[in-house]
Amino acid sequence: MRQRISLVVVTCLALLIPAAAANANSKQFTTFEAPAEVLNGAPDATLNELQALGVTAIRIQMPWGTVAPNAGSKTTPHFNQTDPAAYPAGNWARYDAAINGARQHGMKVMLTLTGGAPKWATAKKRDTITNPDTSAFGKFATAVGRRYGNKISWWTVWNEPNLGKLLAPLYNGSKLASPTIYRNLYLKGYSGLHAAGVKAPILIGEMAPRANSNHSTGTIAPVAFLRAVLCLDGNYKKSRKCGKVPTQGVAMHPYTTQQGPHFVPPNKDDVTIGVVSRLITAVDKAAKAGALPSRLPIYVTEFGVQSFPDRLQGVSPALQSDYRSIGEQMLYANPRIASFSQYLMRDDQTVAGAYGKFESGLRYYAGDKKKPSYDGFRTPLVVNKTKSASHVSLWGLVRPAHKRTTVTIQYADKSGGWKTLARQSTNSAGYFTKTASTKSGRVWRLQWKDAAGHTFTGPKTVSH
Repeated sequence: MRQRISLVVVTCLALLIPAAAANANSKQFTTFEAPAEVLNGAPDATLNELQALGVTAIRIQMPWGTVAPNAGSKTTPHFNQTDPAAYPAGNWARYDAAINGARQHGMKVMLTLTGGAPKWATAKKRDTITNPDTSAFGKFATAVGRRYGNKISWWTVWNEPNLGKLLAPLYNGSKLASPTIYRNLYLKGYSGLHAAGVKAPILIGEMAPRANSNHSTGTIAPVAFLRAVLCLDGNYKKSRKCGKVPTQGVAMHPYTTQQGPHFVPPNKDDVTIGVVSRLITAVDKAAKAGALPSRLPIYVTEFGVQSFPDRLQGVSPALQSDYRSIGEQMLYANPRIASFSQYLMRDDQTVAGAYGKFESGLRYYAGDKKKPSYDGFRTPLVVNKTKSASHVSLWGLVRPAHKRTTVTIQYADKSGGWKTLARQSTNSAGYFTKTASTKSGRVWRLQWKDAAGHTFTGPKTVSH
């Protein structure tokens, strides 16, 4: 699920913040997820577009049932489940095209092995999410690992396992059930990937951000879910005998609400983007208890900001762009965060007046028109208020640069056009920070010219 000069030039104040601030987390990377476009069998056009936007990594979800033979049958087919050649060749095709295409475009791939499962590998044999066969899942993981091996830079196991729509049952009576199911799925998946010779990091989690009270299709709060997966009680003491879970990182989907990236959910086990520190604290306490390795990085593997036309959960397109950039800057400032994410390229298709899917894209579904966040993703800019009403701090990134470059910072007041504040040098990863004087109503944007001479202009940004 879900801040963003002078009266005359001689009075302009633009003080460069120390270089250490600009280098806060320059190794952080951003994954991009565009399933409708990348998995449509002909992903090159979208991959070209992502490459031009500066994307260096994509996330792909691979539901088990889309690859397994006879996935809709209740009868388990006879085949070598660890051998990728024993799976229908056509079932691999969309993933072959996406993974190979991404690598040809110089992008790394994060692959999530997830449900739904084939019906024959579930307890009830009539759905794809109830008590998946963990041993069969481990064999599937081995098959995928053997097929794609070193083509994948990060692996994750199961998408949003704390969500009842994706892994069931959440509860057996009043007792949590899905955390144990997920623990076993993860351990079998981890072992299965290692059996295939996988050396890349394998991440646990991929959790949805907030709890709700629906015991069937709702969500268990991510911190509570993680504790249960690790056999820890509310005080991080072992509730039963469980070994340390092997993993190289914890993945999270810290979507926020219309209240923006600084929203603090009252349930202290929820994790939205403004309180990712809650997850870091939980992970470190779990490590101290011997349930996880120490100092694990946190990967934000899914994030987006809902915008209009969703009037129930969305914000204006301009605010979407600002909130998305603010979220990225907040995570950049935290050295424990290994990655950020954008989900989607284009909004989901929705029935008029009925929302519930995702309008977090950089393009609208209808007409495929770009939102302000499209250009804001290429050159994100955050303008933060400071204790002084006359100054703001600026943080920005030229995402496609991947090296030192120069970006033009512009501002405009209530009357008059755009003026240049400075031509600002970035660090070697394309980031910069700066402070500047301001006044009421002032707005900001970035302009950048690439090596081919094309000029790109970011959206109007306000201080938050």
